[in-house]
Amino acid sequence: MAQVARAAPGCRKGCAMSAASILYLHEVTVSFDGFRALNELSLDIEVGELRCIIGPNGAGKTTMMDVITGKTRADRGKVLFDQDIDVRRMSEADIAHLGIGRKFQKPTVFENLTVFENLELSMKMDKRVRTSLFAWLDDGARDKIADTLRLIRLDDDAERQAGLLSHGQKQWLEIGMLLMQDPKLLLLDEPVAGMTDDETARTGELFKSLAGRHSLVVVEHDMAFIAQLGGKVTVLHEGSVLAEGDLATVQNDQRVVEVYLGR
Repeated sequence: MAQVARAAPGCRKGCAMSAASILYLHEVTVSFDGFRALNELSLDIEVGELRCIIGPNGAGKTTMMDVITGKTRADRGKVLFDQDIDVRRMSEADIAHLGIGRKFQKPTVFENLTVFENLELSMKMDKRVRTSLFAWLDDGARDKIADTLRLIRLDDDAERQAGLLSHGQKQWLEIGMLLMQDPKLLLLDEPVAGMTDDETARTGELFKSLAGRHSLVVVEHDMAFIAQLGGKVTVLHEGSVLAEGDLATVQNDQRVVEVYLGR
């Protein structure tokens, strides 16, 4: 009898926090009117890791990010950042100041400002930086903006109005705005939705360049993009981890095929 391929169980039944963990969820449960959006979800993300999260609609991906960022409170379980900081009762603003940045699917930029001004403003909105919105930028701040512009490949568009950028460029700008605040962890929700093939490929290159210096959790449906990123993939289903491993392994897991890939 042929054996059914199965990915590694990952943290389906709970797992210990690794010594290199930046984000640790242990048996996190969230219910809405009797429906369990998260069902004892456990997850361990390491410093500098690039992790992809996939799963069908309703699997709990958005709720997971809501819990991490303080938008939704967990009914029970642990949510630890940077080994020992319990974020479950912290405000969204305080969690952001710890170094957790979140990007939603639709880009949010200041369309009437230039690309440079968007990055400048995002740095000055960081309450850890003691500056006025109307203060002159020092050389260090200008160098930081210049470095970020090169990283997100918008250095030739620095003086361009953000509203004139393509969809993909707006996505990169918003990522740059997050980077201006020196996040340790980036949560990215379907970042390549609506992008051209070229923009998608460039976004993959950007994310891989960020890994190591930052930890990234990418929620995505584009399997070709996930393949470009490489690394570990976690599959969510009904609020918990169904499978975990490299992309080839989870794609050949019969359980994943049945509930998500549908081939």
